[in-house]
Amino acid sequence: MKQPKTYHDLRNCRQRISLHQGGTRSGKTYSCCQILAEYCWHNHDAGQVISIVRKTYPALRATVMRDFIEILESQDWYNPNDHNKTEGTLKLFGNLVEFFSLDQPQKVRGRRRDILYCNEANELTLEDWRQLTFRTRDKIILDFNPSDPFHWLYELPNREDCTLYKSTYKDNPFLSPELVREIELLKESDPDYWRIYGEGERATNRRAIYLATEGEKPDTAKLLGYGLDWGFTNDPTAVVAVYKQDNALYLEELLYERGLVNSEIATKLEALDLGREYIIADSAEPKSITELKRYGYNVHPSQKGPDSIRRGIDLLKRHKLYYKGQNLQKEFHTYKWKIDKEGNNVNSPEDANNHLLDAARYVCLNLLQPKYTGKYYIG
Repeated sequence: MKQPKTYHDLRNCRQRISLHQGGTRSGKTYSCCQILAEYCWHNHDAGQVISIVRKTYPALRATVMRDFIEILESQDWYNPNDHNKTEGTLKLFGNLVEFFSLDQPQKVRGRRRDILYCNEANELTLEDWRQLTFRTRDKIILDFNPSDPFHWLYELPNREDCTLYKSTYKDNPFLSPELVREIELLKESDPDYWRIYGEGERATNRRAIYLATEGEKPDTAKLLGYGLDWGFTNDPTAVVAVYKQDNALYLEELLYERGLVNSEIATKLEALDLGREYIIADSAEPKSITELKRYGYNVHPSQKGPDSIRRGIDLLKRHKLYYKGQNLQKEFHTYKWKIDKEGNNVNSPEDANNHLLDAARYVCLNLLQPKYTGKYYIG
């Protein structure tokens, strides 16, 4: 019986890491589950531990776990008595299959496994990946839609122990003609979406404001200061540390939380142990700045003015940018320029997905932009 391309790619892969990049409905997830189920059947009583993971448990349960159980039921391999739904584990032919999400840190840093399968791996951070691989003895399988213009996954094929495979809806023989037509409508309606989900190719975000790479700051990087963007109900209070070395800036996410009043923000800052370092906060809330000063923090208002956003963006863009933090990663990928009626970028950013990046901009405007005296500016 003919199978999707991913099924044969994975079955024939001899490398430790098997990386499957593809568009929508290419059969990646189902094929990976099928191969793992067959592996357990062919390796009776081997005592292998197979971990199947995704970023959040609701997504895990609704997708890859459902597919895996469906495959077992179709082969009459599923025994509900062997399925511990509370623990998320399944005994299968003398092997153990465990399902867990990356919002369960005790399991991420828990026991070792033989085989790891990361579904929708582009949802994982670099730190997630490291913690999982440190505890995996043998095979690692990852699948993903290449919807991010920049991601640590794109560096994996540079490893000698990794093979990259690509697939599209055309590689799945089980799709109906109606579904194929629906996917192909993207060619005209949304060329960018078509590139990712139709052709399975890496996104090119032409509207992205910044280019940034996930990475740790070197020990020799110098702290410039901390940025603070106020929030409450709809927007989070965001705090970011900004470090500089040579022509590179290193942004580290420290706080991203909604519903905080000023006294709670002060408590969070105390836990972060910021000391008397400069904190540059959004100048739109002078009362909040005064309150934090009374709590003992060295808070200053950010520069403002009709061109301050543009100048701050330019200051950041003059540097190589590195980041650490899941929400920072999301903002770098989604903070973008506005477009005109013809779909062209205009020289103004959308005011969304920018809380940590705004906080970093405050730091750069106040602490990187010299006045005519040549000294750093503190408002």
